[in-house]
Amino acid sequence: MVKNEQNISEKQREYWKKNIRLIITLLIIWASVSLFGAIIMANPFSNIPFFGVPFSFWLAQQGSIIVFVCLIFFYAIKMDRLDEQYDVKEVILTEKDKKGDES
Repeated sequence: MVKNEQNISEKQREYWKKNIRLIITLLIIWASVSLFGAIIMANPFSNIPFFGVPFSFWLAQQGSIIVFVCLIFFYAIKMDRLDEQYDVKEVILTEKDKKGDES
Protein backbone atom coordinates (compact mmCIF):
# COMPACT_ATOMS: atom_id res chain seq x y z
CA MET A 1 0.00 0.00 0.00
CA VAL A 2 2.76 2.42 0.92
CA LYS A 3 4.68 1.51 -2.22
CA ASN A 4 1.64 2.35 -4.39
CA GLU A 5 1.27 5.76 -2.73
CA GLN A 6 4.91 6.54 -3.50
CA ASN A 7 4.41 5.72 -7.18
CA ILE A 8 1.63 8.28 -7.55
CA SER A 9 2.97 11.53 -8.92
CA GLU A 10 1.99 14.96 -7.66
CA LYS A 11 -0.03 15.52 -10.83
CA GLN A 12 -2.04 12.35 -10.18
CA ARG A 13 -2.69 13.38 -6.56
CA GLU A 14 -3.95 16.76 -7.72
CA TYR A 15 -6.20 15.06 -10.28
CA TRP A 16 -7.74 12.79 -7.63
CA LYS A 17 -8.15 15.64 -5.16
CA LYS A 18 -10.11 17.59 -7.74
CA ASN A 19 -12.15 14.52 -8.65
CA ILE A 20 -13.02 13.77 -5.02
CA ARG A 21 -13.80 17.43 -4.32
CA LEU A 22 -16.21 17.44 -7.29
CA ILE A 23 -17.89 14.22 -6.11
CA ILE A 24 -18.33 15.53 -2.55
CA THR A 25 -19.74 18.83 -3.80
CA LEU A 26 -22.25 17.09 -6.06
CA LEU A 27 -23.29 14.68 -3.31
CA ILE A 28 -23.88 17.60 -0.93
CA ILE A 29 -26.06 19.31 -3.55
CA TRP A 30 -28.05 16.12 -4.14
CA ALA A 31 -28.46 15.43 -0.42
CA SER A 32 -29.51 19.02 0.18
CA VAL A 33 -32.17 18.88 -2.49
CA SER A 34 -33.54 15.47 -1.59
CA LEU A 35 -33.26 15.63 2.20
CA PHE A 36 -33.47 19.30 3.06
CA GLY A 37 -35.83 20.42 0.32
CA ALA A 38 -38.18 17.46 0.29
CA ILE A 39 -38.23 16.30 3.92
CA ILE A 40 -36.99 18.95 6.33
CA MET A 41 -38.66 21.84 4.54
CA ALA A 42 -41.78 19.84 3.67
CA ASN A 43 -44.19 21.94 5.76
CA PRO A 44 -43.19 25.38 4.44
CA PHE A 45 -42.91 24.10 0.88
CA SER A 46 -46.30 22.35 1.07
CA ASN A 47 -47.98 25.75 0.83
CA ILE A 48 -46.34 26.49 -2.51
CA PRO A 49 -48.24 25.01 -5.49
CA PHE A 50 -46.01 23.66 -8.28
CA PHE A 51 -47.48 21.89 -11.34
CA GLY A 52 -50.70 21.44 -9.40
CA VAL A 53 -49.14 19.72 -6.38
CA PRO A 54 -47.37 21.03 -3.28
CA PHE A 55 -43.75 21.91 -4.05
CA SER A 56 -42.39 19.58 -1.33
CA PHE A 57 -44.30 16.63 -2.84
CA TRP A 58 -43.06 17.44 -6.34
CA LEU A 59 -39.52 17.85 -5.04
CA ALA A 60 -39.64 14.45 -3.30
CA GLN A 61 -41.22 12.60 -6.22
CA GLN A 62 -39.63 14.16 -9.29
CA GLY A 63 -37.42 17.10 -8.43
CA SER A 64 -34.70 15.19 -6.64
CA ILE A 65 -34.54 12.65 -9.48
CA ILE A 66 -34.27 15.41 -12.08
CA VAL A 67 -31.54 17.10 -10.04
CA PHE A 68 -29.72 13.77 -9.72
CA VAL A 69 -29.78 13.18 -13.50
CA CYS A 70 -28.59 16.76 -14.12
CA LEU A 71 -25.74 16.23 -11.64
CA ILE A 72 -24.68 13.07 -13.50
CA PHE A 73 -24.43 14.99 -16.79
CA PHE A 74 -22.60 17.84 -15.04
CA TYR A 75 -20.16 15.34 -13.50
CA ALA A 76 -19.51 13.70 -16.87
CA ILE A 77 -18.81 17.05 -18.54
CA LYS A 78 -16.54 18.23 -15.73
CA MET A 79 -14.63 14.93 -15.68
CA ASP A 80 -14.08 15.06 -19.44
CA ARG A 81 -12.55 18.51 -19.03
CA LEU A 82 -10.48 17.35 -16.05
CA ASP A 83 -9.26 14.32 -18.01
CA GLU A 84 -8.17 16.58 -20.87
CA GLN A 85 -6.48 18.99 -18.47
CA TYR A 86 -4.45 16.19 -16.83
CA ASP A 87 -4.06 14.12 -20.02
CA VAL A 88 -5.90 11.12 -18.59
CA LYS A 89 -6.99 8.58 -21.17
CA GLU A 90 -9.31 5.62 -20.92
CA VAL A 91 -7.94 2.21 -21.78
CA ILE A 92 -10.21 0.20 -24.06
CA LEU A 93 -9.51 -3.50 -24.08
CA THR A 94 -10.42 -5.34 -27.26
CA GLU A 95 -10.38 -9.01 -28.10
CA LYS A 96 -7.02 -8.49 -29.80
CA ASP A 97 -5.57 -6.98 -26.60
CA LYS A 98 -6.90 -9.85 -24.50
CA LYS A 99 -5.29 -12.43 -26.80
CA GLY A 100 -2.04 -10.55 -26.63
CA ASP A 101 -2.08 -10.66 -22.83
CA GLU A 102 -2.65 -14.42 -22.75
CA SER A 103 0.32 -15.35 -24.93
